Amino acid sequence: MKTITKLLVLMLCICLFQGIKAQSNTEIQYLSGTDKDNIVAWDFFCSDGMNSKKWTKIGVPSCWELQGFGNYNYGRDYKDGKQYYNEYGLYKHKFKAPKAWKTKEVKIVFEGVMTDCEVKINGKLAGEIHQGAFYEFNYTISKLLKYGEENVLEVKVNKMSANTSINAAERNADFWIFGGIYRPVYLKILPKQFIERVAIDAKANGDISADVFTNSKKATSVNVNLLDVKGVLVQKLSDIKVDKTEEKLSLSTKAVNIKTWNPEKPNLYQLQINLLDKKGNTLHTVSKQIGFRTVEIRESDGIYVNNQQIKFKGVNHHSFYPESGRTTSKALSIAHVKMIKDMNMNSVRMSHYPPDVHFLEACDSLGLFVLDELCTWHVPYLDTKVGKKLIKELIVRDVNHPSILIWDNGNESGWNTALDDEFSKWDIQKREVIHPWNVFKKTNTMHYPDYYKFAFDSPSKDKIYFPTEFLHGLYDGGHGAGLDDYWKQIWNMPLAAGGFLWDFADEGVVRTDKGGIIDTDGNHGADGIVGPYGEKEASYFTIKEIWSPIYIADRYIREDFSGIFSVENRYHFTNLDECSMVAKWVIFNGPEETADFNVLVESKVKLPKLAPLEKGRFNVEKPVNWKSADALYLTATDIHGNEIFTWTYPVKTPKEISNDKISYTKKGSIKTTTSNNVITVHTTGSIFKFSSKTGLLKEVIKNGKLIPLKDGPILLGNKTKLEDVKVKLLDNKVEIISRYNKKPKYHDWKDNKETTQDFFKWTIYTNGILDLHVEIRNKKIVEEYMGISFSFPEKEVKGMKWLGDGPYRVWSNRMKGTKFKVWENDYNDTATGELGFVYPEFKGFYSSLNWMKLKGNNANGFTVFCHSDFTFLRMLTPKQPTDFGRGAAVTKFPKGDISFVKNIPAMGTKFMVASQSGPQGNNTKYFGNNDEPITIKLTFQF
Repeated sequence: MKTITKLLVLMLCICLFQGIKAQSNTEIQYLSGTDKDNIVAWDFFCSDGMNSKKWTKIGVPSCWELQGFGNYNYGRDYKDGKQYYNEYGLYKHKFKAPKAWKTKEVKIVFEGVMTDCEVKINGKLAGEIHQGAFYEFNYTISKLLKYGEENVLEVKVNKMSANTSINAAERNADFWIFGGIYRPVYLKILPKQFIERVAIDAKANGDISADVFTNSKKATSVNVNLLDVKGVLVQKLSDIKVDKTEEKLSLSTKAVNIKTWNPEKPNLYQLQINLLDKKGNTLHTVSKQIGFRTVEIRESDGIYVNNQQIKFKGVNHHSFYPESGRTTSKALSIAHVKMIKDMNMNSVRMSHYPPDVHFLEACDSLGLFVLDELCTWHVPYLDTKVGKKLIKELIVRDVNHPSILIWDNGNESGWNTALDDEFSKWDIQKREVIHPWNVFKKTNTMHYPDYYKFAFDSPSKDKIYFPTEFLHGLYDGGHGAGLDDYWKQIWNMPLAAGGFLWDFADEGVVRTDKGGIIDTDGNHGADGIVGPYGEKEASYFTIKEIWSPIYIADRYIREDFSGIFSVENRYHFTNLDECSMVAKWVIFNGPEETADFNVLVESKVKLPKLAPLEKGRFNVEKPVNWKSADALYLTATDIHGNEIFTWTYPVKTPKEISNDKISYTKKGSIKTTTSNNVITVHTTGSIFKFSSKTGLLKEVIKNGKLIPLKDGPILLGNKTKLEDVKVKLLDNKVEIISRYNKKPKYHDWKDNKETTQDFFKWTIYTNGILDLHVEIRNKKIVEEYMGISFSFPEKEVKGMKWLGDGPYRVWSNRMKGTKFKVWENDYNDTATGELGFVYPEFKGFYSSLNWMKLKGNNANGFTVFCHSDFTFLRMLTPKQPTDFGRGAAVTKFPKGDISFVKNIPAMGTKFMVASQSGPQGNNTKYFGNNDEPITIKLTFQF
C-alpha cells in the first residue's frame, strides 16, 4: 500500500512538473501550411487577372500567380513599358481558440506577405497595415479572440504597396515580383508573463551577452543553461550578471570548453533562458540556437572570424522555386545549401532581401557565412520612416544566427544613408554594415570589375576589397568562365576578401497563364550556376575545382614522374591532415566496351600536417606497374565525408592509349581509280572517295551504307594555296597527299633558306582504316582557329562516346572542373539557360581528346582515334542565345561540323567580353616560338 502511495505521489509530481513546464513554454499552432509542399486551403478572392472576381480556395502559403490567380510581372517591366498589375487578394480562414488560451498571450505571426497586409480577427483590425514583403511581423490578438469558439481571420493583401519607396525598393527590381501570403502563418501562444524576444552575442572565447526583452512585472532574474543541439545539458552557466531595466534584462556570463562555430566546423548549441520571478519560479522558457564566434572587420587589413582572415568564396542566392515562386521549404533550403557547399563555397549573400528562416538555419547547421540584406534595389531607396521599421524586423528576427557576419543596407545605390546607424540599435553583436557595390567605411564592394581594373580604385586602395557581385552569369557565360584568373588575383591580394558570384540558380518561373512554360523573362533570370530546378551547368564543377580548399598545383605525369605534388591548405579552420585522399591508378575500356574503368592499384595518400594557408608537398606511391595505367585519380574527402574534388591525370599519351585498339591487318584487298576529279579507293567492305583537286574526303560507304563524314580536312589557320595532290600506291595501302605552297621557316633569318610546307596525308588500309596526318605551320601568336574540320549532318547525330575530359564542354577560360575518363552523352540541342535545361550540353568543345565514337541515328557513325597531345574536339555548333548581353556567347566557330583544333575561344559574361576576364580569356593565343609545325594525327574506323 505504501509503495502504491509513493508511486501515486511521484506520478502527481511528474504531472505537476510537466504542467508547469507546459505553462512556461511557447506553443505554436499553424493556421497555414508550413512550406511549398504543405499548404492549407483558405477562402480566397482575387480582384483582377486570372481566376478573379469570385470567391474560391487557395493554398497558403503561396504566391497567388503560381496558384493560377492574378497577373505576372517581372520587376524590370517598366524598362519595357509594360503594365504593372495591382490586384489585391482577400483571404478568410476559420480557427478555434481553446478556452485554455484565455489565460495566455496569443500572437498571430506572418513570416512574409507581398506586400501591404491588413489583418482582421472577428471583423476587428489586429493592428496597423504592414508594409514590406520580406519581413516577419506579428500582432497580439488575445483580446480579439472568442475562446472556446470559432474565430474568423481575414487578410487583405495588396500586391503593390501604398508606400512608393517600398515599390521602388522591392518591386522595381531585377527579379520576379509576386503577390500573396507566401510564407507561413501561425499562432504563438505564450504565458502571460513572457519573454518577447532574446538577442544573444556568443564570442569565440565563450563570453555570452544577452538581452532578454520582457514586459513582465513579475520577472526579476534569469537562469541560463547551455545545451547541445539535441537539448542535452552541456553546462549550467553560473556567475551570471544581470542588469534589469523596464524593457529588458541584460545578462553576461561565460561558457567554458566550448567548440567555436565556423563554416568548416559549424558547432552549434542551444542557450536556454528561464525567466524567473522573485521566488525563483519559472515564468517562461526560451531556447535559442547559437554558435560561438567572433567577427572583426579590421581597417585596411581584412575580415576576420575567430582571429582568422577570411576569403569569401560566395554566391548570391534568391529564395525561389519555379512552381511556387518565393514560397520555398526547409528541404529546398537544405538542398541549396548543400549544393553551395558542394561547390566548395563558404559563403552566401542574400539577394536582395532576408531569406526564409530555414535557409539561415541551414547555413548555421551546415556551415556558410551569410551577408543578410535589407531589400532596397537601386534608387529611389526606402524612406527613412518605413526603413527604420523594416531594419528592426530584419534584425529582431535574424540577430542570433551565427552564420550572419555582415548586414547589407540595400543593393547598388539602394542605400538610404540615414539608416546606416539603425542596424546597431537592434544588433547586440554590432555587426558592421556595407553598401554592396560601393566604397563605404572599411570596404570596397565594387561590382563587376574586369580583370584588368580589379581592385585598383586608386583613392580606395586601402579598403578591404570584395565584390559582392562579380562574373555575372548569363546562359553559359560568367561564373566559372574567368574565375581561375580572378581567383589567382584575389587569393594573392592581401586586402582582397574574396567575392560573390552572380548568381546561384536561374530564376525561371512556371507561367500558369502560358501553359506552364518556364519563363526567365528573357536574359534577366537566366543567370544561374544551376538551372531552375537545380540542373548543374558546367560552371558548377569548374567552381568546385577552383575553390577547392585543397589546392594542388597543376601537374603532368611523364616518364620521370616522381610522385610528388605541391599542395596548399586553403582551409581557414581545418588542418590538411584532417582530410583524407585516395589514389587510383586506372585503365580505361575502349570504344566498343563499357564506359567503366578498371582500378589497377588503389592506395591511401598521406596528407602532410599543414595548418590553414600553409604550403607543402605530398607523395603518391608509384606501384611497380604504374606506367601500365592510363590515368591517375586523386580523390580528396573532407572531415564530414564529403568529396572535395577528384583530380585526374593522364599517364599515357593519346598515342600510347590507342596503340592496342587499332588493327592494321594486311588481309583483304585495295584498289584505286581516278575519274571525274574523284579518287575512289575500294577496300574490303568500304569505298572512299576523295577530291583529286583538293584531297578532301567526299564520301564514305561501309558495307553499302553511307557514312556522311565528308569535306575534310579543311585546314584551319592555313594561309597558303594548294600546290598539288598526289596518290601513292603502296603494298596493302594507298596514300593521298595534299601539299600547300612552301613558305620560309624563319621570317627574319635571311641567310637561312629552310622552308616549311603545310600538308595532309591520307593513308587507306586494306581493312578500311584511314589514317590522317596533318601538319600546319606553327605561329607564335594565333587569333584564328588552328586545326582541321569536317562536315557531318547534325540531323544524323545520335550521341557520342569518348575518352577525354568531360562530361561538360569547355572554353579557354573555363578549363577546370572536368574529369578525364570515358564519357557518353546523348545528343541534345540545349542552349544553356533556355527552355529544356538538359545538361551537359552536347555541342561544343571538349579537351584532351583521345578517341571518340560518334553514334549515328541510322547506324552511320564512326570512331576516330587522336594520337596528338592537347587536342580539342569540336562537336557541332552550339545554339546561340538571342540576347547575350556584352559577352555571354561565342559566335565564331570553325567551318564544318566536327573539328580537331589546338585552340578554342573564351566565354564572356553578361557585362563583359571574354577578353576582359583575364589572360585565359584573351582572343590572342600565344603558341610560343616553336619551329616545329602543328601536327594532328587521327585514325578513323567505320
